Parts: sequence; C-alpha cells; structure tokens
Amino acid sequence: MSSVKERSYPHQGCEEIVMTAGPHKLEYRLLLAHPAGEAPPGGYPVIYALDGHAVFHTLAEAARLQTRKPHGFDPVLIVAVGYPSGEPFDMTRRCFDFTMPVQPDTLPQRPDGTDWPEHGGADSFLELLEEEIMPVITGQFPVDRSRQAVFGHSLGGLLVLHALFTRPALFTHYAAGSPSSWWGDYKVLKELDAFAAGYPSLELQRRLLITIGAEELEHMVEDAEKVYDLLKPLDGQGLSASLVKFAGESHVSVLPAALSRLLKFALEKQQGSS
Repeated sequence: MSSVKERSYPHQGCEEIVMTAGPHKLEYRLLLAHPAGEAPPGGYPVIYALDGHAVFHTLAEAARLQTRKPHGFDPVLIVAVGYPSGEPFDMTRRCFDFTMPVQPDTLPQRPDGTDWPEHGGADSFLELLEEEIMPVITGQFPVDRSRQAVFGHSLGGLLVLHALFTRPALFTHYAAGSPSSWWGDYKVLKELDAFAAGYPSLELQRRLLITIGAEELEHMVEDAEKVYDLLKPLDGQGLSASLVKFAGESHVSVLPAALSRLLKFALEKQQGSS
C-alpha cells in the first residue's frame, strides 16, 4: 500500500521580511529570493518587483533556472514588494503607491462603477524604496549598484515610467510591463517631455524595457508604442529603450512572458561591460 505524507514545500533561498515604513507607517512584505553560494566579486545584481505576491514565485523560479551554470546569467537577488493582504493585486494599496496625484475628473470610470481608491502616493513610495527598502537589502547582501532593476505591471508599469522620468539615477534598468500611461489624462507623457529635454545633460547610461501583450486593449498597445516612439530619439544619448510585444497574450496572461524577458534585460551584459 502506498505511503502518503503531506508537508509544506520549502522554497529554497526564499524568505520574507515584514517591515513598517513610509510616512504613514504602513506594513509591507518584502519577498526575497537569494542565490546560494558566494556573491559575484561586484555583488549581486538586484531586481525590485512591484505587486510582489503576483510575481514573486514566477520570477524567483525563472531566475533559478536562468542562472544555472555554466551557461546561465550571473546570480541575481529578487526583492518583490508586497502587502499584508497577500493578494496578487491589492488595489487599495497599489492605487495609492503607484500613481501620481491627478484631478479625479481626468480618470476614466472603473469597470465596476465604484470610485477610485485614494491615489497620488507615487513619490512617497519611491522615497520609501530609496530610503528604507533598498538600505535594508544593501545592509544584508553585497549588492552591485551598477545593476539595479525595477519592474512593475499595469499601474506598476506607470510607476516605473514615472520613476525613470523623475528619478533616473535611482535604478539602472527600468522595466515597464503594460504601463497604464492613460492615468490622469496621460500625465506621464508630460513628464516624458521634460525628461527627454533634460536627460542628455545628465550623462547617465540607462535602459528601459516596455512589454505589452498583443491581445491587450487596443489603446494599451498603442500607448506602449507611443512611449517607445517618443523615447527613440534618446538612443545614443544614454538611454537604450526597447519594446517587446508578446503575441497571443492579454493584460494578465502576459506576465510570465514579461518576467522571463525581464531577467534577460536586467542580467545580460552589454558589449564593453566586464
């Protein structure tokens, strides 16, 4: 007769940090996946991922597979930022953390007809990342500061664009998945204009990846293409932007493909790098 036992499945190299932080002293959950063994001489590259409970396990497993030697990428530290609810998309928290302040009449009606949750906390959230979350990580692990990536999807993708346009020194790699560029009557495009005008003088080398599912709403695909087209003139002036459209994928189904491409984007060494 067969013997059957149930037990929890341990995820190798994974842990959770619970922290209360930010101006409102709210609780965040940091889901970490760190490689076994010693860090590379320059430290670990780091990927900070928003909506942590939606992306962590997929991204951590993809990283574990794609960093296998002898042919894999360098080991990478995954830091997924989530919320106490454990929901894949905590709409109340993410709507505040990932959006810029805008007038309510610039927002479309929500599909369920309810009011938009409180919004406009993007800059506070970026300060939280820079001043509280990132120091926790650098205090525990050797980190390669020349390879710091951030990924967000939908409203999280909006935040990634906002971060690039307003804080281009914060990360080296910015990955915006299906970005909600429509927020606040396309407020992020006004930020893009100011960024494009001043970026060459900063003498920074930054990379941007925009991903989108080909089966997403037509305006989402067009908006992603527009952001990419507007940034193409900065190619050769320090910003390398790319757009990847995944055939057959919709707004949610595109996530695994986008996360896999994120690893290549964040970890593949460019010509001339050591």
